[in-house]
Amino acid sequence: MILFENERFLAVEKPSGLSMATRPGDASAAARILAALGLPGGEDLRLVHRLDVGTSGIVLVARGPAAHRAATALFSARSVRKVYRAVVWGHPVPARGVVDLPLAVDRADRRKMRTAPGGKRAVTRWTTLGRLPSVAHLELFPETGRTHQIRVHLAGLGHPIVGDDLYGGPRWHGVRHPALRRLLSGPLPLLLHAAELSFRDPDTGADVAVRSPEPEPFRKVLAAAARSKERPSVRCRE
Repeated sequence: MILFENERFLAVEKPSGLSMATRPGDASAAARILAALGLPGGEDLRLVHRLDVGTSGIVLVARGPAAHRAATALFSARSVRKVYRAVVWGHPVPARGVVDLPLAVDRADRRKMRTAPGGKRAVTRWTTLGRLPSVAHLELFPETGRTHQIRVHLAGLGHPIVGDDLYGGPRWHGVRHPALRRLLSGPLPLLLHAAELSFRDPDTGADVAVRSPEPEPFRKVLAAAARSKERPSVRCRE
């Protein structure tokens, strides 16, 4: 689905479950990803950035090499404002804050990242939008773009993202309410969504701002949690 387009850029909505992994120079893999995102062939479209396979939301695509270079430079300079939404276990205390912990590949499981003193700097700000039984609804502002950054930082706070089987452990976390437990123990995507992306085009000066609403699994889990009468089953860290 195309969320935004002009003569230089497209912003499209990536569904959870679509892998964006490619090897350098693998044009055929990039073409398959673009096709899966619903973009037509016949145009020189280039992915500017990628989301984890489980993460849904906004992906920026450049029209041609000049637009790609300009957008890549903006991401490298951290001049792109990115906003994510997540549903996490428990209630972070305080209700807002910053995680500034470096990340490196976990040598025990190379699918994962971990906090490590010698890793690359990673900074994530967060604020709580709502507290519900068992879960919290968060808005997140990553200031860096490390692999699995938000997922690792939230897990490190003791509040892993609901549906994150790699970093979150059992996805029902001892929930007793029958309807909520059925929902959380069944097929469920990672509840992490790239909801906003904005920047100023350095060549044209135009402001680009794109928003994507949270997908249906977010709404279902938040509604089910609101109907339950449980207290949080994950203890918040002070």
